[in-house]
Amino acid sequence: MRALQLLENRSLAITDLPDPEDPAADEVQVRIGAIALNHIDVWGWRGMAFAKRKLPIVVGAEASGTVTAVGGAVTDLAVGQNVAIYGAETCGVCEACRAGRENFCENVAGIRGFHVDGLARETVNIAARLAIPVPDGVSLEKAACAPITYGTPQHMLFDNAKLGAGQSILIQAGGSGIGTAAIQLAKAVGATVYTTVGSDEKAEKALALGADHAINYRDDRFEGVIRKLTRKRGVDVVFEHVGPDTFARSMFSMKRGGVLVTCGSTTGVSTEINLFQLYQRQLRLIGSFGCNIRNLRDSLAKMAEGVADPVIDSVVGLDSMDDALDRLESRNVFGKILVRL
Repeated sequence: MRALQLLENRSLAITDLPDPEDPAADEVQVRIGAIALNHIDVWGWRGMAFAKRKLPIVVGAEASGTVTAVGGAVTDLAVGQNVAIYGAETCGVCEACRAGRENFCENVAGIRGFHVDGLARETVNIAARLAIPVPDGVSLEKAACAPITYGTPQHMLFDNAKLGAGQSILIQAGGSGIGTAAIQLAKAVGATVYTTVGSDEKAEKALALGADHAINYRDDRFEGVIRKLTRKRGVDVVFEHVGPDTFARSMFSMKRGGVLVTCGSTTGVSTEINLFQLYQRQLRLIGSFGCNIRNLRDSLAKMAEGVADPVIDSVVGLDSMDDALDRLESRNVFGKILVRL
């Protein structure tokens, strides 16, 4: 079968790998249909792995596909069923996994495509519990965006930040994949959405997507605009994933007692914070990583309901993955880049 492997930093190649064997009793075999690209793919491509890994490695962390075979013990999935694939190799037996907190797995082998072989290949065997049925009416392309692009903000906004109707939120990088998803999810619960983008064109797209205010951070200091628009109160929630370039100013954009939830650091891994501001204004900073399987199911359900509708920037083939990752790294996208097998 064809697969896309990272041979060394910034060097991808389409290779031929052996077809997988028949699935084990608790596994299903999935023919991959679509892969959604994320910044974690960029980090892996650049060599920013946070744990030891062996190269070459099959890339691809977020994908969907069609079940082609089931193991003898699998009763809730069938051949021909479309599924979205949970993006980490969790154990399924530790206390966290049994409690439905898979992103806290005590024995996780790693993230697909980053620490362990990923999903950019024609066929893969996976544990059936990590293959989540796609509802009728949801395409494979959209379903490919559920495990990370929607699952991550679903966990951030509702499990962690407890965002609700009538609250206000600042979504950083609203033109990114998770940024566009967060705008939709926040508006669906009745929040007022402020977002930052890097161009006037992206601002128009963010407003069309449902944002109430879109701030071009290249023209204006977003924290000043936020303070002005909120009459110096600040927002209830900040959705962060940029890192040092925005973090301190994101904190300045928060109201007293506000919540900042972060899942990423695309501009670096270290920053300084004002501790006086943190405790005097009683701010809450929450780290959030990935999602659990419930978040993935909820994301697929919202797609079926029309609440979540992935914004697709472009669709490319395996042979264009290098160019796609380069575009993602340069932020020259609005929404998701999909890879179709």
